[in-house]
Amino acid sequence: MANGWTPERRARAAEQIHRWRPWEKSTGPKTPEGKRRSAMRGYKGAVRPKLRGLARALREQEQMLERIGSDSRL
Repeated sequence: MANGWTPERRARAAEQIHRWRPWEKSTGPKTPEGKRRSAMRGYKGAVRPKLRGLARALREQEQMLERIGSDSRL
């Protein structure tokens, strides 16, 4: 095989992993601080809501400038 994993090596690794059973030893965070940090791993910073707010503010500013421009022409 191209990656060096022969069927024999794959079978041997699978047998060792089944004997080792790492999924039974995995515990995850225990402390509230560890749980908080773990929960935040998927947080990406909420960029999209900030961009929506910015777009809304720019639209409102553009509308206000259009109103001011049309009022000054009268």
